Amino acid sequence: MAHILDRPERRARVESARVESVPVEAAPTEAALAATNDLDRRSTAEILAAIHTEDRCAVDAVGAVLPALARAVDALTAVLAGGGRWFNVGAGTSGRLGCLDAAEIPPTFGFAPDRIEALVAGGPAAMMRAREGAEDDAESARTALRARELGPRDAVVAISASGRTPYALAGLEVAYQVGARRIAISCDPDSPLARAAEIVIAPHTGPEVIAGSTRMKGGLAQKMILHSLSTAVMVRLGRVEGNRMTHLRPGSRKLWRRALALLQELSDADEATARDALERSYGDVAEALAVLRTRHGSALPLHRSGIRGER
Repeated sequence: MAHILDRPERRARVESARVESVPVEAAPTEAALAATNDLDRRSTAEILAAIHTEDRCAVDAVGAVLPALARAVDALTAVLAGGGRWFNVGAGTSGRLGCLDAAEIPPTFGFAPDRIEALVAGGPAAMMRAREGAEDDAESARTALRARELGPRDAVVAISASGRTPYALAGLEVAYQVGARRIAISCDPDSPLARAAEIVIAPHTGPEVIAGSTRMKGGLAQKMILHSLSTAVMVRLGRVEGNRMTHLRPGSRKLWRRALALLQELSDADEATARDALERSYGDVAEALAVLRTRHGSALPLHRSGIRGER
């Protein structure tokens, strides 16, 4: 196996990942959890119970930072309502979670995909397979944001469990330079990422079941924050009525059936009429609903939000 470890490319990766001699403060996410020191000697049921117990900590940790989350929602709502864009920036698990949430917004809420975008260290290929060393490539984050002409009307949400990832830090650096809004999602409120942001969402999740494996409850907390953030922003922008997805884009048979049922429920139209309206609007549920309500005299929606986003 020595010949594999000595390959030039492996040696180059090790060289690029070496920490400089400057002291680096330890991240809380790297600490060892005393309660699971004997994890490798436990039964399957005991391993799963330990993981489940720690996952509950993530829920409580997110609950404790809801005020900061609310400030981020208001900031991002203002950015999007004003015609700006929202960029999630992260590496590894954090970057993939940012991509996942951004990808779900257009079909769920009918919001333009170029208005909410995600950048992951290593590029699209990193979504399917880990790219070693990509998180240290700060320049690629700078280049990507500059290529997208990040400006003062936009916002960067930098995501890093440790709060020390160069790629995520570079995202906030560029945001600061151009006057864009700066939001950090980290599991360490005292991290460099937190210090570089205007708004810090920092749930204290503590050490992981497997020391340093922040894809676990650190990742769980970040996932909860991201889907809460995007959902609340879309609600504030009027992309939801009551708790109905009135702006969804029916790109599959399942979603087409859901759209038809929703149109019938909210307009009192029969299935044939609802189908005709949806087809004439080329799948635009909000447009079809407006036509049906006018036709059937049910002009009032379930709920009106005070802020409206663009179609």
